[in-house]
Amino acid sequence: MPETLRALIVDDEPLARREMRALLGDHPRVEIVAEAGSADEADAALARLAASGEAPDVVFLDIQMPGRTGFEWLAGLDAAPQVVFVTAYDEHALEAFRVSALDYLLKPVEPARMAEAVARLSRRDATPEASGAATSPEAPLGPDSRVFVKDGARMHLVRLGDVRLFESVGNYTRFVFTGADGREESPLVLRSLGALEDRLDPAHFARANRAQLVGLAHIARIDDALNGGLLVRLTDGTEVEFSRRRAAALRDRLSL
Repeated sequence: MPETLRALIVDDEPLARREMRALLGDHPRVEIVAEAGSADEADAALARLAASGEAPDVVFLDIQMPGRTGFEWLAGLDAAPQVVFVTAYDEHALEAFRVSALDYLLKPVEPARMAEAVARLSRRDATPEASGAATSPEAPLGPDSRVFVKDGARMHLVRLGDVRLFESVGNYTRFVFTGADGREESPLVLRSLGALEDRLDPAHFARANRAQLVGLAHIARIDDALNGGLLVRLTDGTEVEFSRRRAAALRDRLSL
């Protein structure tokens, strides 16, 4: 049986905390060691649990609370446990990935979504590297960075290294990747391709043209194009044309 994980529930609504307890009751590997109705109460709970040697491994955290928000509470911690956000608002998903949250659950939480979140939990010590408080919002996003991508009622936790292609769609960017179930996914994120490019690590991602950016790990073949650019074939067969200027940068990067 998997090792028990200690959980702290932080939510200002008593009914929401009761619902979380009921949902987590179906998962015997999760032991609820405390709950709090505000950031101040959460601070007190963390101190009390740390003193007794029962520091939580995961916190199920609401975002909108009186006083400090969930994000503000995390920012004040020297180190944090794994974080699963539980909120009624989906507009915070992009901010959640910047603080390395493990998952992002929308209220009312479905049992299946809770099961997915619990399955992602791992037993590990709280360290600054695992803490949202120590994650710089401007740190480059590499292939192992994970982002939350909303697609209708679904929420994907996507490893950026699994995204083959990023495509501009107005003020949105389409992420093209294969989901855990083997299905092809292409949800939209409310962030421009240019803004996303500024955050991505250029060692692993390359802008091809005004509308497309590719994950370098997914390039299967590169051919010269007639206009002096490059024609890149991705592992799924998609062809992407690199403009002449972008092709020169790719040649230098890949020593072509």
